[in-house]
Amino acid sequence: MSKKSQDEQAVRLAQDPHAIRESRENNLELAIGHEVRTLRKKLGLTVSDLSNATGISPGMLSKIENGNISASLASLQALSGALGIPLTTLFRSFEERRSASYVKSGEGLPIERRGTRAGHHYNLLGHIDNNSSGVMVEPYLITLTAESDVFPTFQHEGLEFLYMLSGEVVYRHANLLYRMRPGDSLFFDADTPHGPEQLVRLPARYLSIICYRRSQAP
Repeated sequence: MSKKSQDEQAVRLAQDPHAIRESRENNLELAIGHEVRTLRKKLGLTVSDLSNATGISPGMLSKIENGNISASLASLQALSGALGIPLTTLFRSFEERRSASYVKSGEGLPIERRGTRAGHHYNLLGHIDNNSSGVMVEPYLITLTAESDVFPTFQHEGLEFLYMLSGEVVYRHANLLYRMRPGDSLFFDADTPHGPEQLVRLPARYLSIICYRRSQAP
């Protein structure tokens, strides 16, 4: 195994994708705490500042922000007044609906993108607009046929992940070439020129998943 592969395996991920969240009951306290902390920092207030403005002790404020205690209605009213927001704002993240996007086989939405002019066919497999993460994710199924052209000059904000389903292409990212066969994947910074350099076996189909901050446009 190469040193690079060993280093990549040694990377510790920031979160456990299989972690179980707190019970629904405790989620309310966590949601309120998250809103209080976010709004406090947005206003540039310290815990001590907010304590002085509300009459709630710093220790109690810390427990509220960490979701470790159920704040009384009087405390919530004091917090909303000091933060200059309606009381209901403190419950916002608890009440937000979480969306899902389901697409049956063969029913992805055809999309016009830069590569369409080169004969690349895009089917959008899902889209969630106002999600809670602040990150936009666009999953595409891309199909290349004998009528498609090579196009190694895509360039846009964010990160992109490719997963080869069928066919074979040589894919360029910056100055490196990757021979992509079924089961191969490629994950890269999309701000560098990239795209299929050589169409080896057609038709070729692969998943392209693009991620970027909501304020950016790929």
